[in-house]
Amino acid sequence: MADDKDVAEKTIAEDLVVTKYKMAGDIVNRILKLVIGKCVEGASVKAICEYGDSLLNEETSKVFKKEKDLKKGIAFPTCVSVNNCICHFSPVPSEPDYILRDGDVAKVDLGAHIDGFIAVVAHTVVVGAKPDKKIKGRKADAILAAHYASQAALRLLKPGNETYAITDAVQKVAESFKCKPVEGMLSHQLKQFKIDCEKTIIQNPNDAQRKEHEKFDLDKHEVYAMDVLISTGEGVGKETDTRVSIYKKTDETYQLKLKSSRMFYTEVRTKHGNMPFNLRYFEDETKAKMGVNECVKNKLVEPFQVLYEKPSEIVAQYKFTVLIMPNGPHKITGLQFEPELYESEYSVTDPDLKTLLNSSANPKAAKKKKKKSDSTDAEPQPMEAEAAD
Repeated sequence: MADDKDVAEKTIAEDLVVTKYKMAGDIVNRILKLVIGKCVEGASVKAICEYGDSLLNEETSKVFKKEKDLKKGIAFPTCVSVNNCICHFSPVPSEPDYILRDGDVAKVDLGAHIDGFIAVVAHTVVVGAKPDKKIKGRKADAILAAHYASQAALRLLKPGNETYAITDAVQKVAESFKCKPVEGMLSHQLKQFKIDCEKTIIQNPNDAQRKEHEKFDLDKHEVYAMDVLISTGEGVGKETDTRVSIYKKTDETYQLKLKSSRMFYTEVRTKHGNMPFNLRYFEDETKAKMGVNECVKNKLVEPFQVLYEKPSEIVAQYKFTVLIMPNGPHKITGLQFEPELYESEYSVTDPDLKTLLNSSANPKAAKKKKKKSDSTDAEPQPMEAEAAD
């Protein structure tokens, strides 16, 4: 098994590992663009999610064709979470759909892996937004806050920095736009075949979470899925009656009683391994739902809850994958931000944050840009280094 504990851990100190991460990153960036292109008025979220997943399977199948045993495919099922829905909305055929409307704030989230090396991404768009029809008010506040908070986080993802420095920067940027990060959301370190490693960066922890959640130092050759979710409301996610559709196998063991559960779990292990999967990937949805219940009850698989803010609120999200190289962060997923689409009465005014945002996120470009103006009056502009190389 490729995810066997005894195998020496492969890191981005190896060129081939970097190549596999970048290939996965290129695939998700291309697919993200195509999926966003489908987010138009009248479109079915269910159909968009199915389209995203079919592309992820199709595109990953085209690489490393000669290596028959090399695993590749979906690392995170396509989700389109709209307006006050925070995350993980990706309905199965029998569950209620959502039809996109003009002005909806849609968060598209997806991921792929090559040989277990994972690239994930999320991007927020407003349905029908155009430069001559700017998005204003609270929608613009949440989206700009999420964008700038993610840019601040990117610049702090450096060897030797501490994870709570990122937690605090995200909090401050959100507050600049009178918004809040979604409480308790985690950004995880990624390793081969593992999407949720021990090292995490927490957002907006409550008192109990702050006590329990460890601080970590970032180190070179680590990889992170940096996930920033910002709300116009209190930032507290709640479950509603929306059914969970995404799950992931754990490392627990248990002897399942029901035959349907055993069949379901065997398919999970053989087809998806430790990667998150959607119930719609199973031929018989009813049997899959029966099987998953016993597996969840006995902690063999864990659910990715569909969470919501209050109905009147808006949540924006930007997530990208970062390789921490010895000379700084190397962002391999994420699309160019379009600031011309948004207008807010708020901006980042904290001098330290402005300096951070005006610094280069691209380690190679940093030296060339050093001579540029040190002015802190300038509005923090979206960085040229944002787009993945």
